[in-house]
Amino acid sequence: MTSRDAPAPVDAGYVVFETTAGPCGLAWSPDGLTQVQLPEATPAATEARLATRSGAPRCDAPPTWIAGISDRMRRYFEGEEADFTDVALDLRGLSAFDARVYSALRAFGWGEATSYGALANAIGEPGAARAIGAAMGANPWPLIVPCHRVLAASGRIGGFSAHGGRDTKRHMLQLERIDADGAAPLLPGLFD
Repeated sequence: MTSRDAPAPVDAGYVVFETTAGPCGLAWSPDGLTQVQLPEATPAATEARLATRSGAPRCDAPPTWIAGISDRMRRYFEGEEADFTDVALDLRGLSAFDARVYSALRAFGWGEATSYGALANAIGEPGAARAIGAAMGANPWPLIVPCHRVLAASGRIGGFSAHGGRDTKRHMLQLERIDADGAAPLLPGLFD
């Protein structure tokens, strides 16, 4: 029995919340998390991108499990070790290849990195490094599926499709004390 004043459970929606990196967002369905949005150039851009990609309504009182994920994301961007392997993902619409890639990548924890080629080998697809790169660029759950931990074979940082590109990826790697590209300094203003 619930109180008349208690909000009704929300099956699908999205929420935007503040982190030290800027506003992030989460979208969900009854099957799990559907989208993670890292900060865009402005808070409005963050919300607009999440709303468009998720197609879900905004929810100001997210379910407890979503609030728990947002709390862990806040702590992550403050430099605290965070684990997201227990987060249920809504895998509908993924190719079998992408689902295998994302599943294998979730095994890499805080402070661990791999390369595009090594990840291809790990899923039994040697020579599929470019396809791994495409999967990373299409990852709907950055941070939860830690695409920032995938580096070029040379140890170079590689690409990153979130706002801020390589500088955002570098910052996330630095939070986890992963050295890539000699840990070049961040651009002024990014994650200040």
